[in-house]
Amino acid sequence: MHDRLRGVCAAVLTPFDEALAPDAAALIRHCRWLLAQGCDRLAVLGTTGEANSLSVDERIGLIEALALAGLPGSTLVPGTGCCAIPDTVRLTRSALAADAAAVLMLPPFYYKAVSDDGVFAAYAETIERVGDARLRILLYHFPQLSGVPIPVAVIERLRARYGAVIAGVKDSSGDLANMLSLLSAIPDLAVFSGADELLLPLLEGGGAGCITGLCNIAAPLAAEVFAAWHAGDGERAAKTQARLSALRQAVLAYPLIAALKAILADHSDSPIWQTLRPPLVAIDAARRGALASALDRLGYCLPAVH
Repeated sequence: MHDRLRGVCAAVLTPFDEALAPDAAALIRHCRWLLAQGCDRLAVLGTTGEANSLSVDERIGLIEALALAGLPGSTLVPGTGCCAIPDTVRLTRSALAADAAAVLMLPPFYYKAVSDDGVFAAYAETIERVGDARLRILLYHFPQLSGVPIPVAVIERLRARYGAVIAGVKDSSGDLANMLSLLSAIPDLAVFSGADELLLPLLEGGGAGCITGLCNIAAPLAAEVFAAWHAGDGERAAKTQARLSALRQAVLAYPLIAALKAILADHSDSPIWQTLRPPLVAIDAARRGALASALDRLGYCLPAVH
């Protein structure tokens, strides 16, 4: 079993070639670069990674490519949640074969207004079918996008039945009160914020860290917040958090995935970052220039990109 889950985790972008196929070699380079930038772990094939625009076979192929390239399994947290339980099981088994630290698992998200019993049953059925004691799940609470919240009561039920299999939660709701209520109900749960501006407040409340798309371009800032807080340097943590929050607000003025890819494209010689898989599209030249100007005003400087 891997070390306790905590720290700074990038919700990793997926590079695509001109034919809109995922580029495994570019993903491997990007993952290695993110680890060098201060990320503790890599949440590949999640929302930011456009995973729900990929087939199950494409996703398994990328997980296998990362493992074959020697990316340590302890750094990997692949997204495996699908609408169909058999697809989730296949992806989760692939992640376990790569010795992943955990999987990030959305609930089945097509049907809305499902009952708590239904959400519980979907996770329970998946866990039973995977049938592997190594399994560690980060439940993915993102009601704004999935439309299917994961209530605290459901998490308590899952934890009571499956214990350490339910390792934690990525909470992308932006609701700090919900995150703190999780920590109050289950103190040893690893709760990660999906919103950069809540990293320090969550750490102060006993949280584990963050899993965010912005870490694709701002991992050193998030890592500094985490390190400063754990070193007892609250002033440095707060100052760095303010810089991280300002950067997030500048980027969120645009569609997040397109903006992050535009920033990477502008700071590298690789055209690979200019491509998104439809229905997502790149931001136009005018908005790309405005974004670059906004980052310049913040004094943002991205380290050398692969």
